[in-house]
Amino acid sequence: QVQLVESGGGLVQAGGSLTLSCAASGLTFSRYGMNWFRQAPGKEREFVARISWAGSADYADSVKGRFTASRDNVKNTVYLQMNSLKPEDTAVYYCAAERIIRPGSYDYWGQGTQVTVSS
Repeated sequence: QVQLVESGGGLVQAGGSLTLSCAASGLTFSRYGMNWFRQAPGKEREFVARISWAGSADYADSVKGRFTASRDNVKNTVYLQMNSLKPEDTAVYYCAAERIIRPGSYDYWGQGTQVTVSS
């Protein structure tokens, strides 16, 4: 059974930092690029970051320069380091496993972790 379990969310003041983790189990980690998405209340889910098996990352313009994605292929875990947080970063953050051989195919999703940034 595949599981993606996010953790690390919480309440932080604007300008602060948080690190999210997503632990994967039950899947062949090397076959997946790992993504972070977020969904704010009343808004559609949006892409945040993607990190390949090799460690190369892409980011949404809204988080570029503030967020850093990384992965530990031994621990089957991905991370999202979030710095200089803004109130508009408030959302539920999800990790998603994207099949390498089929880009855009998000086979598995985590349950999400809430991030709240106060002004």
